Amino acid sequence: MTQETAEHVAAMLRDARSEKGWTQGQLASELGTSQSAVARMEQGKQNLSLKMIQRLENIFDRSIVNVGKPKMTHLRVEGGRTLSGAVDVNSSKNAGVALLCASLINRGTTVLRRLARIEEVNRIVEVLTSIGVECTWLNDTDLRLRRPAVLDLDAMDVDAARRTRSVIMLLGPLLDESREYRLPYAGGCDLGTRTVEPHMQALREFGLSVEATAGFYTVQAPPADAEDRSFVLTERGDTVTENAIMAAAHRPGTTVIRNASPNYMVQDLCFYLQMLGVTIEGVGTTTLRITGRPVIDAEIEYFPSEDPIEAMSLITAGIVTNSEVAVRRVPIEFMEIELATLEQMGQKLEISGEYMARNGRTRLVDVTTKPSELRAPEDKIHPMPFPGLNIDNLPFFAVIAANAHGQTMIHDWVYENRAIYLTELNRLGAQVQLLDPHRIYVNGPTKWRAAEVGCPPALRPAACLLLAMLAARGISELRNIYVIERGYEDLAERLNTIGARVEYFQD
Repeated sequence: MTQETAEHVAAMLRDARSEKGWTQGQLASELGTSQSAVARMEQGKQNLSLKMIQRLENIFDRSIVNVGKPKMTHLRVEGGRTLSGAVDVNSSKNAGVALLCASLINRGTTVLRRLARIEEVNRIVEVLTSIGVECTWLNDTDLRLRRPAVLDLDAMDVDAARRTRSVIMLLGPLLDESREYRLPYAGGCDLGTRTVEPHMQALREFGLSVEATAGFYTVQAPPADAEDRSFVLTERGDTVTENAIMAAAHRPGTTVIRNASPNYMVQDLCFYLQMLGVTIEGVGTTTLRITGRPVIDAEIEYFPSEDPIEAMSLITAGIVTNSEVAVRRVPIEFMEIELATLEQMGQKLEISGEYMARNGRTRLVDVTTKPSELRAPEDKIHPMPFPGLNIDNLPFFAVIAANAHGQTMIHDWVYENRAIYLTELNRLGAQVQLLDPHRIYVNGPTKWRAAEVGCPPALRPAACLLLAMLAARGISELRNIYVIERGYEDLAERLNTIGARVEYFQD
């Protein structure tokens, strides 16, 4: 940035902050940085990254660098490099959004420590702020939430709500918040038709009435009761289970939920609610027994555990570049099947002893990838509900299988479109054959080649393209990476810490 540009940015920043009536300290809180850093920005003495400029533009809803507000961010990747070093796994995206929704149950103050600063989290924070929740970033990663006595549900930010599927998880914590309100239809990744009916079936057990009308769910609260209830979820879905748990957590009486998901984000939610005084038995199993508390007013801080999907992403980076990379803070309970499958394919891994996550409950290990010669597995690779291979980790095996000798069948039985998006790997030299909307053959090994590819509208396939580009010699470009930023915090920068060369750019 030239001195002239820096001074221009400084002046615009001072004006924008003044118009909002904010102090430098308030802006620092919004940015998750220090007041002294904001002061340097306003003096033109602070180098600003592209991502910081984007964050400022989002906060002030104006162009900061006056060259026409860019609409898309892209990545340029110099591939074919051997990676080395160590990288830590960040906290779980899926746990983070569930905990944000669950914070509405607490009438006191919740501080979520080391929360991932990703777009999905930002959207939920925007929704919570719009209905009256005081959301304050204490630093880059810690978020304090204080809800008002009465939420203003009519003021909900519809645009932010429509940009995330997680908004559907507000139904549980808002179960009896208002006699009637509207919730926008959920958005998010384009993964085909994903019915919300399992959510409705679960919440109808509490008496909730939901009617779909013109882009909104019209919600009517159930009558108050203190009844015990027991029901079976027809789908062992993660978010369905979380919605049912949150509904049960603030209703008097005891709720038994059968065929519940015991997955990582569900466990994190349960640990948080237990700290709020909710009695939950059976955490980690498919039968949960929850005794709710109708009034919860607690001062609490909680550390979401590490993300097994991000762990798989980073492990995949080491594998596809045939590198020795240490991925630290891997939640082993939720990665055992993935690691066993990799070892069956010939991947050499070094796994450390176990230690505890900051939440005091989740077991972690460090996993180091070693250069290996891979072979296709004898059987297909397919996901299963926990404790099986994680549905969101399945796409990474397409990239890994492309490096293996032989043919691998990957069966993605959950989503209609995701297997189709994985055929985009062919643009980088892979041999992926689509059998039907759920199954692909991957033939290897692949001689990866650089290419320019647009991000598909689904998080994990988009991340797979980025990882494949690390292995492709030459300069690749991944266009319009918003979908990746929904689920990863600064993935490119973190790959660069272990030897990758990835840079952001805009047209």
